[in-house]
Amino acid sequence: MPRSDNLYELPKNLPVPVDDGACNHLTGMSLPCVPLRSTAGRLVDVSRLAGRTVVYCYPRTGRPDRDPPGGWNEIPGARGCTPQSCAFRDHYRELRDFGAQVFGLSTQDTDYQREAVERLRLPFELLSDERSAFANALRLPTFEVESMILIKRLTLITCNGRIERVFYPVFPPNENAEEVINWLSRNPANL
Repeated sequence: MPRSDNLYELPKNLPVPVDDGACNHLTGMSLPCVPLRSTAGRLVDVSRLAGRTVVYCYPRTGRPDRDPPGGWNEIPGARGCTPQSCAFRDHYRELRDFGAQVFGLSTQDTDYQREAVERLRLPFELLSDERSAFANALRLPTFEVESMILIKRLTLITCNGRIERVFYPVFPPNENAEEVINWLSRNPANL
């Protein structure tokens, strides 16, 4: 049964998330050594990646055949994972031109994420933090909906395993890739 809304578009009048300080501790931190399963079937330890890496963390992608959890649009910052992923897809070449690797990350399992990669034709991998090991190690902000622990939307720019920049809160999500590109253009990597 198809959704009753369009998951590719952001509804008007979504509540805007506020900066609650939950990410203030992240800039400058070393990433934890946490191998995560990717949609390409491999383990990725972001802490061991050389150079610049962009990791956009999102609550959960929706599916065209399922309505979102009840009250999803009323949770500040929850709606917009598909538009955000599509924006990173559409700006992927520019991000690569700045030397950045790109990953999406959520607490959804790899099979669920693989459907989104295929449907949205994402040219990058999604990482599954299904057990919240990465989120817990970095003390990332989370929220709970229908017994699911979900990461609040944020984006990390890392370099050689250290966090250089954090975008939080991210709103609107479909403009986040452009924000990242603007930051990268003003902050060349010192590798």
